[in-house]
Amino acid sequence: MIGPEDDDGLAGKVALISGGGAAGDGIGNGRAAAILLARAGAGVLVADHDLELAERTVEMIAEEGGTAVAHCADVTVEADCRQLIESALDRFGRLDFLDNNVGIGSRGSVVDEAPEQFRRVMQVNVESMFLLSKHAIPAMIRTAHGGAIVNISSISALRPRGLTTYTTSKAAIIGLTRAMAVDHGADNIRVNCICPGPMYTPMVYARGMSEAARARRTGASVLRREGTGWDVGHAVKFLLSDHARYITGQVLVVDGGVTLQAPERES
Repeated sequence: MIGPEDDDGLAGKVALISGGGAAGDGIGNGRAAAILLARAGAGVLVADHDLELAERTVEMIAEEGGTAVAHCADVTVEADCRQLIESALDRFGRLDFLDNNVGIGSRGSVVDEAPEQFRRVMQVNVESMFLLSKHAIPAMIRTAHGGAIVNISSISALRPRGLTTYTTSKAAIIGLTRAMAVDHGADNIRVNCICPGPMYTPMVYARGMSEAARARRTGASVLRREGTGWDVGHAVKFLLSDHARYITGQVLVVDGGVTLQAPERES
């Protein structure tokens, strides 16, 4: 018999996952979180700029008997963000959780970076989380009397390594997380942040990766182990669950200990 201490509080709840698609049957951070939450009994709205990728995530959830719906959205557009929240409420009648999981990369210093690229990275990586949270939080308060949000940052926010614009955006996510946690604690909304390390996900290997490069990434972990989207997904599930009911405004590093060692600058 399951006792209160074993109940993660996810069954019957509703989660919105941005960036919940992935190429083919690959497991990205968002897809992993969506599948794990559905396995726990949550209804999931999977949002992605590519509807086919979101639909494949929904198919994978349905194959396991879970409940999910797919939506195409550009989360840098406020109207799309508002529509996602409305869709969650129309389909499920409530909204409890938000996993802000969208992001793009960039390389180079402030001298190298084009201003328009700097603005684009900040828009996708930070403003998207601002916009989704802006519309999700009132819905959480109104329909679920609270909830939880997880924002996906990166260890690049903690250990710069030649990716200055990306690092800046990911550091901003940590600040946004902590501010939101303070602003909405009284609304019974917890807000936490995950900083993944070098995960082997479709976004990474779709660009091509040599076995030597993959070995270097694995060797950077003190565990000598490769991270995957499942590692981030399990962290998201934990932080959204009742097991994390007294955790808010925190940064959870999921990197196999990579940040414990001196960094290797990427070429």
